Amino acid sequence: MEDKQKKATAYWKENVRYLFILLSIWLAVSFGAGILFKDFLNSFKIGGFKLGFWFAQQGSIYVFVILIFIYVRLMNKLDKKYGYNE
Repeated sequence: MEDKQKKATAYWKENVRYLFILLSIWLAVSFGAGILFKDFLNSFKIGGFKLGFWFAQQGSIYVFVILIFIYVRLMNKLDKKYGYNE
């Protein structure tokens, strides 16, 4: 029973670490690119729109969707590592 608890605790810690890293990336992209570095990014254009505007309107959503797929892949590997896969 104790070994099962240690395994579950290690699994959860690794899961929270993945969440923290991925949400930090999303924060950096959405807040950083859309707000903090907007003026610098606006000197570039993508599809006729300033890059800072693009990140604020669409880029952070795209990054979030990509991070969801990365999280699913990481969790599948984590499940296999700890024996929780189906």
